[in-house]
Amino acid sequence: MAYSSRSSRRAALLAGGVAVLGLLTACGGNDAHSGPQKVSGTAGPATETAKDPAPSSASAGAATPGGSKSGSAPAAATSSGTGTGTGTGTGTGSKTAAGGRCHTSELRASVGRNNPGAGQENFPMVLTNKSARTCTLHGYPGAAFVNASGGQVGPDPKRSSGSPVTVTLKPGQSAWAGLTFSNPEVSGANTATPAALLITPPDERDQLKVAWTAGPVPVSGNSSSAFLSVFAPGTGA
Repeated sequence: MAYSSRSSRRAALLAGGVAVLGLLTACGGNDAHSGPQKVSGTAGPATETAKDPAPSSASAGAATPGGSKSGSAPAAATSSGTGTGTGTGTGTGSKTAAGGRCHTSELRASVGRNNPGAGQENFPMVLTNKSARTCTLHGYPGAAFVNASGGQVGPDPKRSSGSPVTVTLKPGQSAWAGLTFSNPEVSGANTATPAALLITPPDERDQLKVAWTAGPVPVSGNSSSAFLSVFAPGTGA
């Protein structure tokens, strides 16, 4: 991977997670080896405010759409599906574009390589158009970590500030949104190791399931929130 490309992606992801850095104080009452937070539910949209709340239970219930109106490295993990994404999409400021929005059934999801920095873990969540038509993505994904039984692990991710653009994906092209969280060894948060990440495309209700192979994530206590950025053209690589 070229240095300039990695630097650009790191800058984009760190901008989305800057709200997390002020929260990296030790939490003496937390047990870093306590059991994970587990509730029923699936991926839903992130909340509006990019501030880390006091520890609370993750919301339960059926999935709701990923919204578009609001916010060392493992190998890439991919969801089931055929074909490979070889191109990058194009972005515009307008939400209206020819072809209409991409539906979950037309997309394939993957999680790219971690690009850590400044005490944070930064992963690109990539959606690739596997259909035969051109479609668009606009705004934020929904996301949730789940255990092997499908129960949600940890709180819902939040939306970092950003200006959504409409990303037009021709067949085989990709768009990415950043998933950022504080390194638990730095923040002192309690952790769990999810089995998968559920990703909901903007304005859709169905999710794409991606095996999570990147190890523990923060689920409670100090700096336990993850943050999502808006979709941008490309794979984030």
